[in-house]
Amino acid sequence: MNVAGNVAANVAGILLAAGRGRRFDPLGEHNKLLQLLPDGEPVVVASARALLSVVPRVIAVVPPSDGGVADLLRGLGVEVTLCPDADSGMAASLVHAIRHSLPAADAWLVALGDMPFVSPATMRALLAALADGADIAAPVHAGRRGNPVAFGAAHLPALLALEGEHGARALLKSMPVREVEVDDPGIFRDIDTPADL
Repeated sequence: MNVAGNVAANVAGILLAAGRGRRFDPLGEHNKLLQLLPDGEPVVVASARALLSVVPRVIAVVPPSDGGVADLLRGLGVEVTLCPDADSGMAASLVHAIRHSLPAADAWLVALGDMPFVSPATMRALLAALADGADIAAPVHAGRRGNPVAFGAAHLPALLALEGEHGARALLKSMPVREVEVDDPGIFRDIDTPADL
């Protein structure tokens, strides 16, 4: 087994799937995570499958009324946890998921439910960076940093203290980040509008 495979045993994959997707549909009638990609698979299912192919345990955070996202994810073997405070921002969902992962996990690979095009090879490269001693690892393509992001145990207190709309962005700005070069434009491709499908 490779180094990334060894570290994956205690890494929880976190799939943030509690956003409202207001840019996709301002009226809130169509959940972007349930929209079909060209291959016929719902956005959130493709995102979850990629994460499941890399780590044995994936925890998805959903809002109280998710339109069926939780059922789809449970069908894949994802642990689903409902975050009552999801509307207060991404940080609430992330903190909720990390609390749910304890005590079994001591590292986290944080992916977004609306980013179905990230390559599993990119995720494995981030895990390898953690195994190599990085405390935070983020993918970089063509000079730009993208998602997902991996966090080691050293940042547990800071992760649990996060607040607001921007998730862990402040942590990424204030702490050393191991940038992992990848050939993967999927690290930037989220589904924000119907045209992104």
